[in-house]
Amino acid sequence: METENPGKILHFETKEESNERRRQEALSRTPHERFMFFLELCQEMQFFYAGKPHPNSYKIVFILE
Repeated sequence: METENPGKILHFETKEESNERRRQEALSRTPHERFMFFLELCQEMQFFYAGKPHPNSYKIVFILE
């Protein structure tokens, strides 16, 4: 089931349905469209770049043996 909003589509589906829909969307793209999608994704990921490592990234909190 999908609900349309201006510029956005909400999908209410199971994980399996979502994976299959995303797979079909990816396969329906041309190689050029896939490359452009990849570049846009890379650009969007820059917003998550922290700039410096987390303070705990160098600490060993515990070791499981």
